[in-house]
Amino acid sequence: MARPVTLVPLACFKCDTPIPAQPEEVAWVCARCGQGLALNDDPEASGKGTLPLVVQFATGIPPAGRGKPYWVADGTVQLQRQIYGHGDKGKEAQSLWAQPRRFFIPAFDCSLETMLSLGQRMLLQSPALQPGPAAAFEPVTLHRRDIQPMADFIVLAIEAGRSDMLKEVRLNVRLSEAALWVLP
Repeated sequence: MARPVTLVPLACFKCDTPIPAQPEEVAWVCARCGQGLALNDDPEASGKGTLPLVVQFATGIPPAGRGKPYWVADGTVQLQRQIYGHGDKGKEAQSLWAQPRRFFIPAFDCSLETMLSLGQRMLLQSPALQPGPAAAFEPVTLHRRDIQPMADFIVLAIEAGRSDMLKEVRLNVRLSEAALWVLP
């Protein structure tokens, strides 16, 4: 039997201020109290439709500008790769993934190509995360549940871009709890 549809108004759970959400948005900062909020789309949960979310703002966002939101998580990668023929047997890959890495997953609306390009570049050359003042930012449209598949995809894109002749890759990406950072 189908469950009835229930409309839950989005409001800050802390101060009860209504959230002016757009259809694709999944996270906000309350305009009144500054509380970070994430969409609570758990059908079993009750409440105002929002959950607490830590939102950090990086330095360097121009006062009149808008920052770009990224899900940021530390992660480890276990990788097994096979190539056609002979080669370095994955030494370059082993070296890259030998230490934990910081993943930056674009949380704003962008093409898959842009997401992969930004994710790869920022993983390989992580920007410093220096906290700064709150600022306006682009809408958050990538849900938390999509962080893990995007991190996996970024690792696959890096491995596929290597100059050896990749035959097969198996990976296990483990991420810490992601935080939302707004970057310049």
